[in-house]
Amino acid sequence: MRSRYSAYAVGDKDYLLRTWHSTTRPKTLEFDPGLRWTRLEIVGTTGGSPFHTVGTVEFNAHYQANGRADVMHENSSFSREDGQWMYVDGR
Repeated sequence: MRSRYSAYAVGDKDYLLRTWHSTTRPKTLEFDPGLRWTRLEIVGTTGGSPFHTVGTVEFNAHYQANGRADVMHENSSFSREDGQWMYVDGR
């Protein structure tokens, strides 16, 4: 989760697509040029150990948009694909 947040912060579309599960991966990504990610706060997790195949990460992603601070709250689902943790979706 932290690496995907960092990829959003620096605009690394290739990394984000590479770490997105094949069943839910979009063809392309677009970033809002007026948005700047400022901080990630992990609220909770489930699963995610070497013995799990699925897990979740609940987080708050803080950002600035057009000079105004805001927070995006999400509970992301992850699943192993070929042994690697991949982002599935978020609510």
